[in-house]
Amino acid sequence: MPDPLLSLMIGSLILIIIGALFWPQRGLVARWRAVRRMTDRILHEDALKHVQKMELAGRSATLESVAGSLEIDSDQAVALIMELESLGLLQRSGERLSLTPQGGQVAMNVIRAHRLWEHYLAEHTGYKPSEWHLQAERFEHDFSPEELDQLAGSLGHPIYDPHGDPIPSKEGHLFQVDATRLADLEAGTKARIVHIGDEPETVAAQIEAEGLLPGMLVQVLEKSSQRIRFWANGDEHVLAPIVAASINVRLLEEQTGELPKAGIPLNQLKPGEEARIIQLSPQLRGPERRRLMDLGMLPGTKITADLSSPMGDPVGYRVRDSLIALRAVQAACIRVEIIDEKEQNQHKDLAEVSQEVTV
Repeated sequence: MPDPLLSLMIGSLILIIIGALFWPQRGLVARWRAVRRMTDRILHEDALKHVQKMELAGRSATLESVAGSLEIDSDQAVALIMELESLGLLQRSGERLSLTPQGGQVAMNVIRAHRLWEHYLAEHTGYKPSEWHLQAERFEHDFSPEELDQLAGSLGHPIYDPHGDPIPSKEGHLFQVDATRLADLEAGTKARIVHIGDEPETVAAQIEAEGLLPGMLVQVLEKSSQRIRFWANGDEHVLAPIVAASINVRLLEEQTGELPKAGIPLNQLKPGEEARIIQLSPQLRGPERRRLMDLGMLPGTKITADLSSPMGDPVGYRVRDSLIALRAVQAACIRVEIIDEKEQNQHKDLAEVSQEVTV
């Protein structure tokens, strides 16, 4: 005869296992299904986003481009496209894929989430530019339309992300900008960078390494089939045409005369030298930019290299009678022009006269 206590224990264990597996919402099966639904939704949204971005670029998405973008095989891509067709989000015409109005709205919501989150990362966190895109890729599927409206409102309803891409409105509209590829400019042309592509990653990383950002003025110095040599933000840069093609610019209305002086990076200032701040590089964003401005690092402000640490980094700079320590990487993002000796002497004379009058 079976032991009643043992039977009860076995029965209880079976009930616990069944509960752990099939408990509504919290059971392992329910959680697995939720993860599966989330994975399917992300795949759907990524596919729709790819088709939408291809359309915005003036190209047509295909089965092969979807498979390549999502890094799935052709069989998975076929199944995915058929599922999106059945949901009324996608339609095919031969090999060409296009979005239905409903599919376009879903895609625009994802693109809006991605670009708004990049803007947030740039202005309110310490993430590096190379990290904005990857972080936004992770979180772009987590926002509801209501949460996106709140995020846009908290950011002041920006119309561009940090790369210069237009941010879709709530209704899915884009603010279009007339732009030309840097690779298409002729030697001598002057322009302003308005957009830098964040894909492919290798190209974006190379552009970031050059320190190029939207808002910078450029002038093409030399153009050939092998390279494009140009001036930007006070430095000379050389890029392959395929890389320069990821940089969009807007031509300056005035093509004659010299571009504004960009000066030298502050970290090139020698001990005791006095300079005047010209600009803070667009590389300085968010809290770091606001902190430096609060410390008096504003265009027109005089600054002197005062004290250097034993290792040479950081360096203490005298600004408005305050000593501020800056790391070399920070100082390199501040452009200054050196005040000539004549002007320095004039300042000293005025200071001495002021002191005598005070006494």
